[in-house]
Amino acid sequence: MKVKSIILCTVITMVISSIVFITGVLEHRSKDASEVYQVYLDGKKLGAIANEEELYSLINKEQSNIKDTYSVDTVYPPNGFNITKDLTYDTKVSDVKDIYNEIKEEKPFTIKGYVITIKPKDENSTKEEVKINVLDQQVFLDAINELITSFIPADKYQAYLDDEQAEIVDTGSLIESVYFEESITVKEDYIGTDDKIYTDAKELSQYLMFGPNAEEKLYTVAQGDTIESISYANQLNTEEFLIANPNFKSADSLLSIGQQVNVSLINPLVTLIAEMHVVEDADIDFEVETSYDSSKPTTYEQVTQEGVKGVNRITKKVKYANGEENQGAYIASYTTIKEPVTKKVIKGSKRTYSGGGAISGTYVDTGDTWAWPTNSPYVLTSPYGYRWGKLHDGIDISGTGYGSPIYAVLDGVVVAAGYGGMMGSSAGYNVVIQHANGYYTVYAHMSRVGVSVGQRVSRKQQVGAMGQTGVATGTHLHFGLYTGKPYAGGRAVNPMQLWS
Repeated sequence: MKVKSIILCTVITMVISSIVFITGVLEHRSKDASEVYQVYLDGKKLGAIANEEELYSLINKEQSNIKDTYSVDTVYPPNGFNITKDLTYDTKVSDVKDIYNEIKEEKPFTIKGYVITIKPKDENSTKEEVKINVLDQQVFLDAINELITSFIPADKYQAYLDDEQAEIVDTGSLIESVYFEESITVKEDYIGTDDKIYTDAKELSQYLMFGPNAEEKLYTVAQGDTIESISYANQLNTEEFLIANPNFKSADSLLSIGQQVNVSLINPLVTLIAEMHVVEDADIDFEVETSYDSSKPTTYEQVTQEGVKGVNRITKKVKYANGEENQGAYIASYTTIKEPVTKKVIKGSKRTYSGGGAISGTYVDTGDTWAWPTNSPYVLTSPYGYRWGKLHDGIDISGTGYGSPIYAVLDGVVVAAGYGGMMGSSAGYNVVIQHANGYYTVYAHMSRVGVSVGQRVSRKQQVGAMGQTGVATGTHLHFGLYTGKPYAGGRAVNPMQLWS
């Protein structure tokens, strides 16, 4: 036991002696250590300085041009800059000026501002994420407001914000909601001064409207020009022209010879959605009733009753994306407030025989009365013409419901029926019909096709059903008219001329 006690006392004594020795060493060394600040840039050590405030002060003093340019009080180190407090026995420290010069050569200094990130919510979207730098959030808010009022009249938008929209009496519209399709976030951050920083709302609104690669394209008005003719010649529709030139209030606004107008293609970085409740009157086409008089020659034609169009009062729900009506507008309800009056015509059908027995003057129905391709009532969601710089070579008709019938507008022969084909996959399920006099009609985005290639079809015969196949933002029919075979030398023309 005595031996064990002696050993234990010896161990305790040695431990205590070690602790006293280490503590003494540390106390001695701490008296020799210096407090310094280690400076790093992107993880690379630049050196140690004695006073961090001296470096910040030097940066702010030397970068007075940045303060003047952006009207700010403080300039900060670059992004990736880091400084840590340390104790060192190495008394060597760097001169603050040397560290400043090294930082200046490596990366740009920063100022405080806000980074706006615009990101598609749909992961399948082809749009890329966009980042915008501003010094003041109000610059972005003002720019966004200017973009919104390019697509929605300012007074209507303000009434919507204030919840003071006038009630619809007979016809009119109400804004139900306004929002952006993209996710928009705002974060306070340090912004490098070599990045684009917006300080002017007008400049930023132009960037948001026309995109990063836009070049302003001006046109000088000449004799005979109209907004419609200038728009078409520059691959714009009239709505896009009015957005690019907000000083004009409508497509009928007067132009002055020599006046310069903006004909740049708009390419908004954000998608403004406006959901609308709309009540409007739509025509009901009248029918034509033809009877024949065998006592009159085939050149004879008499109208015994003029046709009069009727009127449907339609309530529809419409979604606009950057001012363009969505293809999937639908009719919530409708009321017929005026019935159409049938046009009545008497035509001659007298036959004349020549001496040789040949018959001349036999009446032939030329079938020049083109039918409408859908049920009524319907909604025209997009006209023929340029849209976002590309020709929309037909009209979009919706509102009759998914699966509702689509009709041939005239007798003819089916030359294409199925998915894609001569019209391409973007047309989805489609039918192409060849008519007399070199005309072809196209029926695209069907849910199903009801005819086959080579089949003869008659006017008002069902050829398919309304759908949303191919590239389509809603249930609708894309109806096209061509002189000559589509995409094989044929030329697209405005289908509305068939019923004018």
